[in-house]
Amino acid sequence: MDKIRVGITGQSGFIGTHLFNTLGLYPDRYERVPFEDSWFEAEHKLRVFAGNCDVVVHLAAMNRHGDPRVIYDTNITLIKRLISACEVTGSRPHIIFSSSTQEAHDNLYGRSKREGRILFEQWAERSGASFTGVVIPNVFGPFGHPYYNSVIATFCYQLTHGETPKIDIDGEIGLIYVGEVVNEITELMTNRQSQVCLHALQAKKHIKVSDLLERITRYRSLYLGNGMIPCLDDPFERDLFNTFVCYIDHREFFPFRLTLNADERGSFTEIMRMNSGGQLSFSTTRPGVTRGNHFHTRKAERFAIIKGRARISFRRIGTDEVISFELDGSRPAFVDMPVWYTHNITNTGDDDLYTVFWISEHFDQNDPDTYYEKV
Repeated sequence: MDKIRVGITGQSGFIGTHLFNTLGLYPDRYERVPFEDSWFEAEHKLRVFAGNCDVVVHLAAMNRHGDPRVIYDTNITLIKRLISACEVTGSRPHIIFSSSTQEAHDNLYGRSKREGRILFEQWAERSGASFTGVVIPNVFGPFGHPYYNSVIATFCYQLTHGETPKIDIDGEIGLIYVGEVVNEITELMTNRQSQVCLHALQAKKHIKVSDLLERITRYRSLYLGNGMIPCLDDPFERDLFNTFVCYIDHREFFPFRLTLNADERGSFTEIMRMNSGGQLSFSTTRPGVTRGNHFHTRKAERFAIIKGRARISFRRIGTDEVISFELDGSRPAFVDMPVWYTHNITNTGDDDLYTVFWISEHFDQNDPDTYYEKV
């Protein structure tokens, strides 16, 4: 089966980054066609891009601006330029358009989504191409931009940066995790629909804003104060906690020093209090040896050094910055691995390194959620 060539406008945005990185996990199925936002201003590059794609996922859009008219004009202009690039080159990629539940509201952003979808539908009908409009509810997940992408991003940023969250309207909101949105989009591009269709994603969780803030505030108290991880058995709780962790300043928070209790008998150190299930492991690592060089997309993981010296490093997928921590078992400490961060551990001492590992799920050979990539 030939690879599906996929281009993503808005590739560097919140959903775009997650979609681009997820497609990279399956190089035998998808070929990622790179895109840069500046190509909307460069007709030739936009045309080449359109001509190289079997699927274009159109995510590029403006969500917020002081002047709503600028939002409307910008979003409609981007759509018209993409359509023009397809028409001039005779390209007929399957276009998947991210719309919003705001379509139903009488505001200029909602109008730009509704009218933009109609423009794509008209292009697909006259060109014989496929088009899927995807109506998406409120999306949350790691690396969303605070004050822009979601209230969850804003709350997580504020509570990890010494700010005080404020609730303007305590209504109930419908939420969907970014990973679930990505899965729905990849399913649509793999099982291509003929001609024009509309696909509405359903919110997976409905919750009041005040209840949402209470949960995230609890994470701050449990985790930042005591290193405690909440129960992650519920997928929403797991995804919300993993989102929260990504807003922490990792350089300041890690390594988290554990209390070493010593007397004439020896020593005792508490590594973690279990609010969740998962799997606990123990390893020895010989001097100079590195373990890991992989990442997870949903699993929470903790490395606790109990004897020897180690360097723990991690790097967010799609970036070049490596964050490293030097640990010594004489001062027991742990470092947690955020999702979408490839990580490893190296024995930097002269003796065997003793490490305790906790991960939030039992290992499943058929669904390991473990992807190799060097730090």
